[in-house]
Order: sequence, then structure tokens, then C-alpha cells
Amino acid sequence: MSIHETRSHARASGEEEKVMTRKQKAENKEQEAEQSPKKPKSENENGQPNGKDAAEIAAEFEEFCKAIKEHLSIQQMREILQANGEDSSGPDKFYSEWSSCTFNTKDPPRKQEPIKLPDSVLNSPVSDLLKKYQDPSRRPHRDLVTTDKPFTGMMISLMGHLSRTHDYWRKEIEKHGGKVANSVIGATCLVVSPAERERGGTSKLVEAMERGIRVVSEAWLADSIQKKEAQPFEAYDVVSDLSVDGKGIPWDKQDPSDEALESLSAELKLYGKRGVYKDSKLQEQGGEIFEKDRILYNCAFSLCDLGRGLNDYCVMQLITVPERGLHLYYKKGRVGDDPNAEERHKQWEEVENAVKEFVRLFEEIAGNEFEPWEREKKFQKKPLKFFPIGMDDGIEVRHGGLALRQLGVAVTHCKLEPLVANFMKVLCSQEIYKYALMEIGHDPPDLPIGMVTDFHLKRCEEVLLEFIEKVKSMKETELKAEAVWSDFSQRWFTLMHSTRPFIFRDFQELADDAAAALETVRDITVASHLIEDMSGSTIDDPLSDQYKKLGCSILPLDKDSNDYKMILNYLQKTYEPVKVGDIEYDASVDNIFAVETNAHPSYDEIKKLPNKVLLYFSSLVGTRTSNLLRHLHKGFLPSICHLPVPGYMFGRAIVCSDAAAEAARYGFTAVDRPEGFLVLAIASLGDQITELKSPPEDTKSLQDKKLGVKGLGRKKTDESEHFVWKDDIKVPCGRLVPSEHNDSPLEYN
Repeated sequence: MSIHETRSHARASGEEEKVMTRKQKAENKEQEAEQSPKKPKSENENGQPNGKDAAEIAAEFEEFCKAIKEHLSIQQMREILQANGEDSSGPDKFYSEWSSCTFNTKDPPRKQEPIKLPDSVLNSPVSDLLKKYQDPSRRPHRDLVTTDKPFTGMMISLMGHLSRTHDYWRKEIEKHGGKVANSVIGATCLVVSPAERERGGTSKLVEAMERGIRVVSEAWLADSIQKKEAQPFEAYDVVSDLSVDGKGIPWDKQDPSDEALESLSAELKLYGKRGVYKDSKLQEQGGEIFEKDRILYNCAFSLCDLGRGLNDYCVMQLITVPERGLHLYYKKGRVGDDPNAEERHKQWEEVENAVKEFVRLFEEIAGNEFEPWEREKKFQKKPLKFFPIGMDDGIEVRHGGLALRQLGVAVTHCKLEPLVANFMKVLCSQEIYKYALMEIGHDPPDLPIGMVTDFHLKRCEEVLLEFIEKVKSMKETELKAEAVWSDFSQRWFTLMHSTRPFIFRDFQELADDAAAALETVRDITVASHLIEDMSGSTIDDPLSDQYKKLGCSILPLDKDSNDYKMILNYLQKTYEPVKVGDIEYDASVDNIFAVETNAHPSYDEIKKLPNKVLLYFSSLVGTRTSNLLRHLHKGFLPSICHLPVPGYMFGRAIVCSDAAAEAARYGFTAVDRPEGFLVLAIASLGDQITELKSPPEDTKSLQDKKLGVKGLGRKKTDESEHFVWKDDIKVPCGRLVPSEHNDSPLEYN
């Protein structure tokens, strides 16, 4: 399917500040002091109580917290809460072994009556300190809700030709709490035009880089003001990739478009259980993963703790190098932040000592024993410890698939029919899998996310299903409910390492970023095992070899044939252009292939089945190009869970539609990648079809009975145009018209 876009078409200067001598400024200040009324002694010039400024109050608060932590036990803190009628049932430090608290607020509710102190606290070393602040009037107050001043405490330096004048930005910065510095010395950051980078910058830019001062684009100022909060510098960085150590910005701190470009151009560093990690540089010397007693000494780990701002990976390997003995390689860090990663590399003379050190390091990182994990997958997650990723013994497709430079040559040497050869070329290329993993945020080049074991995938599925059931029956509300979602999110992104972890908030996010993401990773893993390693020579016709392994018959339809014209008509009548902003997306057909796969019943068997209908496959994972190889090789699989959102509202079902418009949503094309696939399948709906006007709350009975179910949408195909194709196969081809179910949550059947 090709996507076509049509698009409809439809600054200020300020006065320079006058320069005054020091004497004039001093005289002006004296006059202002005489004219302004005196402030009460209880407030300083910043309006803070007790004559203390914000920095002093913050320091006092930190000292108070430090003393409390040192001298009061968790139990004593609980007793204080109980004595004052507060809930003390929360966990000590963690929600669970997978997560820590992510809640934060700038405006905590405070009781305005004196605090009651239990006897155990009155006898503690900090009793006098607590009594000092027992009276609410004695407590220093720091206002943290000044969101209209995001630059408070910052010294910002400006340089070069910006889109607005320096004077404009000076006034905006000062208005929002900051100050402008002429020099970079002492500056919080330097704001420059991107053009400065292209022409090499000035001495001011060089000095900022040498001093480690952040250099950011003008957009940082605008976005911080708009969002009423200083934005992370990393996402607006413009020059750090010019440094010797490279960009050094974690991917989860970058602008998504920059992260996407890095992801697509990145080389996979670890392709599977036998892969030597690229940064070790030992694969260039013939290095191989050390194996003993059927154990490969190669482990990859993940840890996502959003409460502590952690989203790290870790890799450790024992590598044998010809004539250079045994090497232990270890690396821990954040994706994209190589300059700050912890890296160790040591050569060992004795194999036994190297193995002992590897085992010790595993236990230090993961808090579990090595052999029970490797042999029996026994592992108990420990707080703040890493969790091992179950790498499979194979080559991930981002490494083993065809690179861009190989695609044309591979087709040239292929003996298959040219259209089929091109079709296979697309399915065997690295690029489509890189795009898919980038789009779902599971694209770290340091971990082989597309080459994980069935055991690991099953564990992820169990965690997801367990959470869905928990949420459906959850009685907790507000903050306690948020804690449950936060705990799951941190657990999920530890198991499924992401370059963009976040806290799930609703079922739609679970569907898009957990269920569909897991199904995509599952399908890419199957593709990786099927493709294996095509990174070598293409002269031996690897595309034909892959075609044979698929177990399919794939034949292009003649464009003058009746079947081709029928399918083209079916698409045109049931597709609706999609408008996003001023862009309208339409669809056209490039080629149609007739496919018969060994994973499904043969056509002769299908002909005997009842109630056959030609329908578009349209699950949430859909016919994303990266999933198609698994569909062809293994057949369609039902959705992995039931969620009250489109794509999953019918539970563990294979979902189809009579509208190409519905199926096209799940083709995952884009303006820069306009070609995708739609799958038409002959579906036998059985003797009995259950029609539902709203999604079922419980889908288990439908699943157990394997019933044909029709969810009725707000639009339907005009039944007067339906017809019967060959072998009594119905084709619901007709213009999309409004149905009588205008309150249905489904747009199409």
C-alpha cells in the first residue's frame, strides 16, 4: 500500500540598556532605598520569613532531613504519623523489589496545628530539633510553586544571531527569574544559534565546551517558558557530539526526533548469546564467548527505577581470544551515554579465577547466584539490583538482516520471480526491524531485544496479564492507584528495556506500549531466528534460501486478472482517506500476492469450511512489515490479552474487518516510509456468529468456545453491493455507510 500526501497551503526589537558608571548606580540605589518603605524585620528582601532567603531555608531543611534519617528509625517515623492521625501503612523505601516511589509534589499539604511527638521520639537525640519546629509558626516556609519563574537561580549567557534579539531574551529571562551573563564564566548554560555549530563557533563557544557548560538551542528558552519549568538541557544540546567522547547524551534525554535518527543509524553492539560485545573490540581479533559445561558466559541486564532516575543496562562477558587467552569484559551505563559508562576489561591467565570473578560479579550486579539462573532460570529480583535479560542463542535481525548496501545486489542474484524477490528483500532487511523497535521505544543497540528467549517473552506476558487482572479488580484510588501503575511500569521497563520509559496511566497506553510492543518483539525474534545471518556475501542467493525456509507459496497476481480487479475494488470502496492537520493520506495498490502457507490449512481444506468471508486482518499489531515474516512462517496468533480498547476488546482473538480503512490503521506507514502491507484472509466464521453492539466484559467464554464474533461498528459496508466470489466465499465489498449503531465504540465492523 502506498501513501500519498496532499497538503493545503494557506518579528521585534527592543531598546538597548543605557550604560551607567558605578557611582551613578550606587547613587540610584541610595535614592531608591530612601523612597521605598522599610520591610518588617521578619522578612528579607525576597519576602521570606525569619529574614532567611530561599537558599538558607533549603539548606536548613536538608540538615533537618539528614538528622532525622541518622537518628530516627523507620518505626519511630511511623509512630509520629500514627500519633498525628496519618496513614503509616506505606512501604519503607520501595513499592516492591522492582520499583521505588515516583511521587513528587511542590505543594505538600501541611497541618497547621502543633505536631504530637510519641515517647520513643521524645527520648531520641533529635527531640530538641523536633520540638524547635513543633509549632507551625516556627517552621520556615519555602514557596516551590512559582512555576512562572523557570529560570530562578540561573545565569544564562547568550551568543550569536538568535531569532529574537538579545534584549528581548534578556527581558524574558529576567521576567522568569533568571539573569543574563555576558561571559560564560559562572553561567548555567550558553544559548546559541544552530548556525554557530556549523561555522565552528567563536572563542566563547569553545570556552563553554572546555568548561563543561551546557550549550543549548534557543528552543530551550521558549519551551521552558511555555511549559513553566526548566527543560532538561540534554534534549536541546547542539554541540556535545563535537567533543572527543561523542555526544554523550542518554537517548531518553534527547528530543525524540534526534533519538530516532541515532537509533536508525546505530550499529547493534550485542546480537545474541554468542555475540561478542562490539565495544570490547575483541571480535576483531577472533574473540568468541567462553563456554564451559554447556554454559555461555555472556549476560545482559536491565534496571529501570524511575523513582531514582535509573534506566541502565549492563553487559558482562568472558571472551576467549586466539593466542591471547581469556578476557573479562564489563560495561554498565545508560543507552547513548558512553562517555559516562562504567567499563572494565581484564585479561586472565587462569580460567578458574576468571570464572570465579565472573560469578562474583554476577552476584554483585543481580543479587542472585549465576548457575541456578543459567541452568534453571531461577531468579528472585532484589531491590536496586539488575535483572538478567534472557538472550537467545541466535543473531538478532538488526545485525543479521540485509544492510541497505546489500539489498539491490541480493535481488540481482536472486532466482525467484522478480516481484517475489523484491518482496523477500523487504522482509529480510535490517531497516524495517530497526524502524519497528525505534517506534515502540525498545531499540537499545546495547541489548538484543529482538533475540530473547521464549522463557523471557512468557515471563513478560505473565507480568502483563497479572497486572491487567489486578487493575480490573483494583479498589485503590488516587495516589495508591498511581503507585500500583508506577510499580508495574518500572517492572515492565526492567523486563523490556526501553530508551523512553514512562509511567503507564491507562488501558490505551497498556495496549499500545505494552501488549502490542510485546507482540512486536515476539514477532521480530521469530524473524531473527528465520533470517539468521545474511550480513555476508549475497552471491549465493540468500533470498531464495529464506523463501524456502518460510514454507509458503507466494505468487504475484496478474494486474489484468479478475481477482486483481476484485481486490482493488474491495480496497477502493472500503478505504477512507485520513486527514491529519492539513495533510490527507490516501492509498493505492502496487502489487497483490496470492499466498498459501503451510502454517494454515490448505485451500482445498478451507473450501470445505462453513461461512467463509474474505476479510482484512486488523489486530493492533496488524500487518506492520516487521510482523509479516512471522505471520507467513507461523500463522496468525490471537491477541495476547483482553483490554477495553480497540484491538484487544475481544480478548484472545484473531481480529479482522470488512473495511480496508480499519486495517490500514495498523499498517504503520509514514511519510518517509509510504509502503506497507494489508493482508486479506479467507476466514471461516463458523456456523454460529454472535453479534455484539458493545465489547464483552468477559471474553473467556467466547475464547473457550472459539466462537465467531462480530462487533458492530458505527459504519458498515453497503450490503446491497456484497457478492459471492469463488467456492462460496463471501466478499463484503461495498461503500462505507452509517450503521444503526451510532453509539458503538467501534468505528468499523
